[in-house]
Amino acid sequence: MASIVVLFELDADQAPPAVLMVHAAGADPDAPEDPQDRTLCGRDTTPMEHSHYRPEGPGEPWYPIYLRDRRCAACEEVLRRV
Repeated sequence: MASIVVLFELDADQAPPAVLMVHAAGADPDAPEDPQDRTLCGRDTTPMEHSHYRPEGPGEPWYPIYLRDRRCAACEEVLRRV
């Protein structure tokens, strides 16, 4: 996988919405800032919010470090295999 888009699954019942889970999706080849239709764990990306997060350098985590306890383990497992 060449590039990923980091997405936030939000709890819209809270104001402001709280991040429930951080997911990863493949980048759309025609619009690299847009995610593909499904996350790496298979969830629909439509209701998720683009995080605009990018690791600052090699070895940096794929997710924002302050949200490490909310990263999707299934997405992370797929990323480890690619």
